[in-house]
Amino acid sequence: MSEVREREKVVIVGSGPAGWTAAIYAARAQLEPFVFEGAGSRTMIPGGQLMFTTEVENFPGFKNGIQGQELMMEMREQALRFGTRSVWEDIVEVDFSTYPFLLRSSGGKEVRADTVIVATGANARWLGVPGEERLAQSGGGVSACAVCDGALPAFRDKVLAVVGGGDSAMEDALYLTKFAREVLIIHRRDEFRASKIMAERALAHPKIRVLWNKVVTEVLGDEYITGLRLKDTVTGEESEVEVGGLFVAIGHTPNTAFLNGQLELNEQGYIVTPVPWRTVTSVPGVFAAGDVMDDYYRQAVTAAGTGCMAALDAERWLAHGGPEETYGTTGEPVVAEAGTEASEGS
Repeated sequence: MSEVREREKVVIVGSGPAGWTAAIYAARAQLEPFVFEGAGSRTMIPGGQLMFTTEVENFPGFKNGIQGQELMMEMREQALRFGTRSVWEDIVEVDFSTYPFLLRSSGGKEVRADTVIVATGANARWLGVPGEERLAQSGGGVSACAVCDGALPAFRDKVLAVVGGGDSAMEDALYLTKFAREVLIIHRRDEFRASKIMAERALAHPKIRVLWNKVVTEVLGDEYITGLRLKDTVTGEESEVEVGGLFVAIGHTPNTAFLNGQLELNEQGYIVTPVPWRTVTSVPGVFAAGDVMDDYYRQAVTAAGTGCMAALDAERWLAHGGPEETYGTTGEPVVAEAGTEASEGS
């Protein structure tokens, strides 16, 4: 771990694929990035969601796959090799109304930053039932990403369960039919909230069976999942079903609470990037990358791609006079004269 300086050129908040890729690019551009990796919690640890994943087979460059934790450690070491500095602390408060931007960490640090890249990711929503967290963290057949893990050999020709009733659950179930013997959709109500076309597509698939009015109360299995204990939401009757994998598809919560409304967010709480194919946010000089701004793809490789973009956007904003044009030499916002437009620095 490294000590943060009073003022940094680039501060990166988050240490998943987006954060470390941004750090690699920023460090190679001699911007001396500083990364707040995070302090860790029950469901999020430094390194992001891949730290809870075993085999990663869809990240380019690893023909035989790579363990999720190993991939993140390699990214981290690559960033540090080029001079990135980091600390295992969260950013708990920001002030983007002043320039340079002010950030406060969980360890009591205050740092000023010329640019900030927010790459804090999104936290998968879990059921919170016995056995789930243990088997998810140990690679025991519980996952929140069917596209990431569904093709693994451990899930092939098994009965797989998907919990959820929205479009994501339908998409996950349909995807898993490529590999599973049967896919069970477990839903707490008697109708889906998914779009009509997605629901009809799932219901019509010969490999998909729906267990209506059911909730999971326990995930069964020691080293690997063997089944689920269910409860009927209408009758209260309990039952068990044998499965070889569980995919939780009840949504994600973007890690944006610490921003306290200082960046524009969409209805789901993801950071809005108003310029297509750019990572600029509603505050010039603040950029967003990875799952915290992506509620659609949510893949390690796309997160890494936006991390690259954010670092390049930050570098160009600094090099092209973004700070001076936007905030002036005193740090006060520049007000455009009549008939002119203030630069957005993008």
